[in-house]
Amino acid sequence: MVNNAINTNGNYVNGANADIAITTHGSDFYFAICAAMTVAAFSFVGLAFRKHRRDRIFHYITAGVTFVAAIAYFTMGSNLGFTPIEVEYRRSNPKVSGMFREIFWVRYVDWFITTPLLLMDLLLTAGMPWPTILWVILVDEIMIVTGLIGALVRSSYKWGYFTFGCVALCYILYQLVWEARRHTTVLGQDVKRVFFMCGTLTAVLWTLYPIAWGLSEGGNVIAPDSEAVFYGILDFLAKPVFGALLLFGHRNIDPARLGLKIADYDDDPSVSGRHEKVVPSNGHSGGVLEGNTNGHHNGVANGTHDGISNGHNGVNTAAV
Repeated sequence: MVNNAINTNGNYVNGANADIAITTHGSDFYFAICAAMTVAAFSFVGLAFRKHRRDRIFHYITAGVTFVAAIAYFTMGSNLGFTPIEVEYRRSNPKVSGMFREIFWVRYVDWFITTPLLLMDLLLTAGMPWPTILWVILVDEIMIVTGLIGALVRSSYKWGYFTFGCVALCYILYQLVWEARRHTTVLGQDVKRVFFMCGTLTAVLWTLYPIAWGLSEGGNVIAPDSEAVFYGILDFLAKPVFGALLLFGHRNIDPARLGLKIADYDDDPSVSGRHEKVVPSNGHSGGVLEGNTNGHHNGVANGTHDGISNGHNGVNTAAV
């Protein structure tokens, strides 16, 4: 099948023509990563059904990451979800010598959704408290938004937003490399091992994203097709490969050990509040048993209480 997305959707958007844009080769690569993300997403969902519903949290989070990424890569492969932005640096290289570069804003929509989920995978594995997790996610979203704003700015002010994003990234890496890693030491060697494996992979890969940004959206150094390969490989390693390693590491880890004890009301009477009726061995219904018990108990109790009370009253009266 011939890929005709470039000709079909064109490069003219928002009143400008992106003369620095992907070719059919870049589109093909984006579609290939889309296929990899889709296969990974369905695989993670399939693996989830091998677990009890209470224990699927990491499968669902990881599958969500790859499903969203698959949609984003389909959009970029279709040459959609971009806007032409005038470049700050004009280059002599024919592949980047134009005036307007194709900036895929859909990539940042993907990251705005998926990077918090990736951090949840890691920080929940480390058993981090919820306030810390929410705070780190907020910092992550600041990093993504500032990256998007910087990519859409044509002047040197873009590097100010780039700096804000890098500062946010440094804080996230500190949480992963130091705080969260220390937190895993009390959770067992298996938890410590899977966090170290996936956390190290994430920390290394995420430090390469600012380099990709500086060479593409920021500095207009590499062609959009090269940008597609750079970001595509990073995303493939940071999402499907990361997800496979994480779920493999979690295969024998009970989420309850990580503070994720989740109730399932369909098959656990102890948390649902439903109790089975006790049927007496003589065949009487619960109602008859309850009536007999209450009648006997109330009669005996009332009779005994009244008799004792009256007896005491008689003694007290005689004494007076």
